[in-house]
Amino acid sequence: MKTLFQADGSVIVITGGANGIGRALALACAEAGAIVVVCDLDAAAGSTLAASHPNIEFQALDVGDRAAVFQCFAAIEARHGAIDGLVCGAAIQPRIAVADTPEAVWRQVMEVNLNGVVWCYQAAIGGMRQRRRGAIVAFSSGLAASGYAGAAAYATTKAALNAFVRSAAKEVASDRVRFNLIAPGVIDTPQYRAANPGADNAHWARTTGIGGPEDVVGPLMFLLSDAATMTASLLSRDFAYAAADDARSAAPSAT
Repeated sequence: MKTLFQADGSVIVITGGANGIGRALALACAEAGAIVVVCDLDAAAGSTLAASHPNIEFQALDVGDRAAVFQCFAAIEARHGAIDGLVCGAAIQPRIAVADTPEAVWRQVMEVNLNGVVWCYQAAIGGMRQRRRGAIVAFSSGLAASGYAGAAAYATTKAALNAFVRSAAKEVASDRVRFNLIAPGVIDTPQYRAANPGADNAHWARTTGIGGPEDVVGPLMFLLSDAATMTASLLSRDFAYAAADDARSAAPSAT
């Protein structure tokens, strides 16, 4: 069974969308007819992405800045109308032992990975509840349950998001707004490569396998679509095959 997603006229906001999974999703949503606003701090990558498709717009945004998030989302709705879908993909994952983690680094991970989702949810949810439609997706991780040496801050935010999303989703379920999580598995992105060099990369290649950003696009578009009659749920891709027929090698290049 082949699936064709249609998003004509929909407005989709993707945070952390200038690279990796967000970039692949932005291109797919734009091809499906959506107006896509990519919010990120990587202005060079974001501008390049926006130039690649007329339906994609780039907006510089620090999701850890609550006032900036509200201002950005209000401007998006003023330009394009109601936000139909929100994908909270902005995240950072420094690799450092807990005992050696500076306070500023710990706080930054919490601000971006956890608080950033809360602020984006708050900025978008009012309009979605009023219209009685909308879909929000946040990213979890297998590390939320298993933990990983050197990734305590990142894993902590993902575990917290599991609780936050499942709680917040139940608050708006009666308004027919959906809020779900996706655990994409190990995906070869610039952020992944920076956080998992050498032995870590070999570990993931040997155990779960390493996918590509396009492998997550279908599940994400499903969660954004009306077909996903589910909320407060976690869609997990902890171990899955590649979307492309010519499956990539187990260990991607680190360059």
